[in-house]
Amino acid sequence: MPIRIGTAEADSTFLSQGLALKAVLDRVPALAPVEVLQSPHASIDNANRLHQGELDFGFMAANWVGRAREGAAPFTQPIDLRMVAPMNAGPLFFISRADSTLRTVGDLRGKRVAIGAEQSGMAQHARVIFDALGLSFKDIVPAYLDFAAGADALVSRVVNAQLQCPIPNKIMTGLSERIDVRVLAYRESELETILRLVPFYRRTIMRKGALRGLDADVAQIAVVNVLVTHARPQAEIVAAVVRAIVAARDELPCLNPLFAGFAELFEPLRTPGPAALEFGGVALHPGALAAYRQLGIFG
Repeated sequence: MPIRIGTAEADSTFLSQGLALKAVLDRVPALAPVEVLQSPHASIDNANRLHQGELDFGFMAANWVGRAREGAAPFTQPIDLRMVAPMNAGPLFFISRADSTLRTVGDLRGKRVAIGAEQSGMAQHARVIFDALGLSFKDIVPAYLDFAAGADALVSRVVNAQLQCPIPNKIMTGLSERIDVRVLAYRESELETILRLVPFYRRTIMRKGALRGLDADVAQIAVVNVLVTHARPQAEIVAAVVRAIVAARDELPCLNPLFAGFAELFEPLRTPGPAALEFGGVALHPGALAAYRQLGIFG
């Protein structure tokens, strides 16, 4: 029976990462053939499909795994997830038109901001970021638009800004070619506050030239995206997946630029150990734990 990995919709970042991961896992006889499946609602669908036994592994943003474990909305029951491996740290960033007066995230007060569909992970990220900064959705005018619709709204000046994630992504690349854009910066104190309050975010640098209009390096936050499984898969299978992923930590960025900096994501495991990857109280699968110990990543 093939190993089934849930990703996201067509042209999504999770799907492209899943296809790169398949190329690595297919080389392991115990895992091949690997089947990469699309999940229209990404993290939420993948957790639910793991619960239903339709998937063996799934991509999720780290901010969703604790909610799935607890059965908190939008989940209707607790899901017995287990952590497997980090996948990437994807920048979350607000953009505006380059001809606007907006310069920083703090300037968004009172502005109309496209934050994703109402029940999406992006809308949740927007709420978490604003809450950490002492703002709320009452301080902005939220526009519940998906990536493509939000980009169109920014072009037509229906919104003043949009929350985007990550790079590279086709919609962001296309948008930067349609209009001149600006990535809004954080004050250092704001960035430090968000990183202190939100454990599933990391500091990242969006490098000059990463998209048209990004003329200087800019510090941003990034959400850790992870590969998860259910409690039920055999330890030997999960361990084989972890060993293949760690062995390919330098190859995966060559297969897909979304894995840039991938090897660095394992470094926190060397100090606090398993807790560095156990977001939202979701424990490592015993097979993953055994593999990391075997590989010497932690004792």
